[in-house]
Amino acid sequence: MIELILLAAFIVFIGVGWWGWPLAAALFGVKSINDKVSALGKISELMRTYDITPAEVAVVFHDPPQAAPTPRTSGEIGKTLFAYLGAIFILAGIGTYLGMFWTRMGGVMRIVVTLGVGYALLIVLISALQEKKFPKLILPLGLATPIMLTSGWFVFIHEVFPRGNNWRLAVLSVFGVMALHQGLLYRKYMLTVLVFPGLIFIYGFMQVGFDLVNMPVGFSAIILGTSLFLVATELEKSPHRSLAEFAFLISLCWFSGGIFDRVAIALSSVNWAVLLTGICAMSAAYGLQKAGRQTRLAGLGFLIGSVMAYTGLFDLVHKTPIEVLFFAITATMLYGCVVLQSRALLLTTVIAMLSYIGYFSAQHFVDSLGWPISLVLMGVAFLAVSALAMRVKRLL
Repeated sequence: MIELILLAAFIVFIGVGWWGWPLAAALFGVKSINDKVSALGKISELMRTYDITPAEVAVVFHDPPQAAPTPRTSGEIGKTLFAYLGAIFILAGIGTYLGMFWTRMGGVMRIVVTLGVGYALLIVLISALQEKKFPKLILPLGLATPIMLTSGWFVFIHEVFPRGNNWRLAVLSVFGVMALHQGLLYRKYMLTVLVFPGLIFIYGFMQVGFDLVNMPVGFSAIILGTSLFLVATELEKSPHRSLAEFAFLISLCWFSGGIFDRVAIALSSVNWAVLLTGICAMSAAYGLQKAGRQTRLAGLGFLIGSVMAYTGLFDLVHKTPIEVLFFAITATMLYGCVVLQSRALLLTTVIAMLSYIGYFSAQHFVDSLGWPISLVLMGVAFLAVSALAMRVKRLL
């Protein structure tokens, strides 16, 4: 138990440090300005000259205008196309060579053609970053380099320690080294393409570390999902905001999976786990929508969360004295759909209500002509009430 507490404290310390790295990056960037007072004076002068208000500066600062894309010439398109084809053929050639002669190679040769090629790509990447002459190469090199280096380090461990059977220690070692690689590169160049693999290595390291100390999967998923949510929040405010949506998605899936696992074990009921996990997903979506952030992700959260919540609720009340409570809750949620203005939630709520009405009719009113007529009349009455309410609202 003490080991788990110490590990949790360590992870929180690492998470807080990682959470604060965008702020640290901003502070490092400020240091490059030699005379801050003069810079502020110049900004104030420009604002007075062009009649710019602080509110307008804040809007542009938080949402910078996108420059109109310049049309690309046929020469530029051809150059980019041949560059991509060249990279594809190089990777295909390396992969084909490894597949054909892998079993014939010795251990040293296998390390050279994997780890050696990875470090060769790293040298090329650093050269491209330093010279700034080939910006189109940064993205493919930034993704290919960590992949080759990771594969190479696994091959190195397998060849040097052929009798080792503790895969967790191997993964911890490789992910730790690669996280250090990406951290050093980011400290120097601060590019988004360097952040994405770094996050994968850091969270992969922590996930395997939790597994190594036999922490339950649900607890580790909740901790890591919460940590990644905080990181995504800071990414949203940083120059790497393009990664924020993906990070939010993974963190919410991770957290929801942990909630589902722990509830299913604690209550010995999958239905309760589905219901509570769906409610958690809808709560997260509501928080994002309320803050005006990640609207697409909020819609997806309402969609998946409501499907899970309605499914779990129906399974819990099915064939019980309170079965009709399902219809009452869906009717209440219909009001919530109007308030939240969520089309995704409205879709699932309408489907849930229609499905329950169909199920209820099949169970209790088979071959009864009065029931469908009653449903139609109730529908007409609700439409009349809606029209009357809209007229009263206009008069007020």
